Amino acid sequence: MEKEENILGTEKIGKLIRKFSIPCIISLLVNSLYNIVDQIFIGHGVGYLGNGATNVVFPLTMIGLAFSLMLGDGSASYLSLKLGEKKKEDAAKGVGTGIILSVIISILFGVITLIFLPQLLNLFGCTDNLRDYALKYGGIIAIRITFYDDRYYSKFNNKSRWKSKLFYGNYGCRCNSKYNFRSNFYFYI
Repeated sequence: MEKEENILGTEKIGKLIRKFSIPCIISLLVNSLYNIVDQIFIGHGVGYLGNGATNVVFPLTMIGLAFSLMLGDGSASYLSLKLGEKKKEDAAKGVGTGIILSVIISILFGVITLIFLPQLLNLFGCTDNLRDYALKYGGIIAIRITFYDDRYYSKFNNKSRWKSKLFYGNYGCRCNSKYNFRSNFYFYI
């Protein structure tokens, strides 16, 4: 069986930048469409108060994304360092720790968000007109972050890059966007 070579150590920098930047750009565009589609469906299905409520809750999503990227980028960097040092066992332990931490932090973040959602909405500037919509939407986001964190793809996307398996990371992004579109269509139309 022939050993697979990692192109990160052998390929020219310009070619690597092109190879890695295009999937990254596609991923960013898909994520932007994710939020745009949400706003379109909510605007048509609920109205401007629904759009306002999602904007008030949006910082919670960004905080969840920050944790996700911290763990994903951190464990992917650790993985790359350890593989470069030829310490595969340490690399595997680092990835395992990153996955376990991401699950624990997602659950804690979701539970804390559910408990303190009214106070968090006040902190984010929620008005009385938006409060009912923001509480409902914030509850959905908190549960989704806990059980189906749409940011998991960020954690695993970063881990797929080290082995030049860019398709797998983008696959998670595309799956989440399809799920989001279908759930929007189901709930709002």
